[in-house]
Amino acid sequence: MAVGGLVLVAVAVLSLGALPIHAKVFHSRQEAIALAFPQADRIEKQTIILTADQVATIEQAGRAKLESKLVTIFTAYRGDEVLGYAHVDVHTVRTHPAALMVALGPGGDVRSVRILAFHEPLDYLPSQKWYAHFAGKTAQDRLRVGGDVHAVANATLSTRAATDGIRRALAYHAVLIGSGD
Repeated sequence: MAVGGLVLVAVAVLSLGALPIHAKVFHSRQEAIALAFPQADRIEKQTIILTADQVATIEQAGRAKLESKLVTIFTAYRGDEVLGYAHVDVHTVRTHPAALMVALGPGGDVRSVRILAFHEPLDYLPSQKWYAHFAGKTAQDRLRVGGDVHAVANATLSTRAATDGIRRALAYHAVLIGSGD
């Protein structure tokens, strides 16, 4: 094969390696909220700018750093009845982002966790069954990977990042909703 042909083959192989083969979007925010609260007749969105005191309290309660003072909480209603709350947590797993939605019941217990997008290799994504074991957990649960949260082989960073996001959602509820703020 001529040198020009080898160069062409090398360029083709390198180009294939650059394809984004691991980025995946599973649900839009609206789809995930509809799945979490199918009985809802309306969803209200509230964006809150946290005070320094709220940031400190949430970081302590959630045992995870906040990347922003801006928080959006969705409240699901059927008539005047609050069905629950949802928060979308976007975080970096290893070097790429992931987004998950944590749906909470009116009392602040985890109803469901849905992965919305995952931009790391899918081999590092825990199964939906793993996310389902958070159902019923509250801010009083420790939620520590390797403790009351099962570790997943080859997905250690993913499980830690997701667990941090779930603890943050529980802390938002405790500080912003549960206390009546």
